[in-house]
Amino acid sequence: MTGGQNGPTSMGARPPHLLDFQDWTPERLGAILDNADTMLQVLDRPVKKVPALQGLTVCNAFFENSTRTRTSFELAARRMSADVLTFAAGASSVSKGESLRDTLEVLTSYKVDAYIVRHHAAGAAHLVARYSGKPVINAGDGRRAHPTQALLDAYTIRQEYGSLEGKKIAILGDVRHSRVARSNAELLPKLGAQVVLCGPATLLPPGLARMPGVTLTTDPREAVRGAHAVMALRLQRERMSGGFLGSLQEYADTYQVNDTLLKEAESGAIVLHPGPMNRDLEISSDAADGPQSRILKQVENGQAIRMSVLYHLLVGRN
Repeated sequence: MTGGQNGPTSMGARPPHLLDFQDWTPERLGAILDNADTMLQVLDRPVKKVPALQGLTVCNAFFENSTRTRTSFELAARRMSADVLTFAAGASSVSKGESLRDTLEVLTSYKVDAYIVRHHAAGAAHLVARYSGKPVINAGDGRRAHPTQALLDAYTIRQEYGSLEGKKIAILGDVRHSRVARSNAELLPKLGAQVVLCGPATLLPPGLARMPGVTLTTDPREAVRGAHAVMALRLQRERMSGGFLGSLQEYADTYQVNDTLLKEAESGAIVLHPGPMNRDLEISSDAADGPQSRILKQVENGQAIRMSVLYHLLVGRN
């Protein structure tokens, strides 16, 4: 590995990454969303392909299981004519104890031009960005961040209202374990929205209230009152080893996004969910499948947003 202690970035300017939204301006974020409109037009063509990334190799490095995000990124890269190297940790030397840095050195030898990284450990994408010397997109790291999911959520809301300025977005559920909640809480206020995070006190980290434009409440009706969009978060039962809930039924009775709760929202408020859903737990089937639901639209928009991010980082740097 070249570059010494500081990695290869010490030899030149650091390449652009999407690890979180800390250094992203509203203007740059707006450019990503604007360009997604063009990418949606590409996806509506009979031939859903453009040569924008022809000759480049994108590595899908997934150290954690995923279906929607991995498939969406693979399709996004291929739609723009990139070669795609898909890496699954379970079928690799990682399962034999190889370190992330050693694995990265092997992948770098394949002349990869960009990395899409999903990892169970917070900060893993930052490590790849430090040592690869190539653009890195964080596809989810631990509980910390999932920026492209937040971008597609913002894009879906913008499609509905034309702008996020002055919009209230209520996010309900397992905030403690949700990288989606954290990324949305970081992104949406940059675009002019107000974010309300809601859940049981045990699943609502108080430190998130320090984020600009973000408020916390344990009262779901207060959270949803006047909201333009209501997002239900998956209750991550596989991480519920700390006695965070009295019972699943008690949770559903209080915090489920359903038609009754949606009556508190703005008329015509849209319903979102990052998936996968626990139907009739954090969200009712009526709400998930009803006329206000934009859940399938989120899935559709994910490909366009990820095409836009890849284009922005690999082609539109200047």
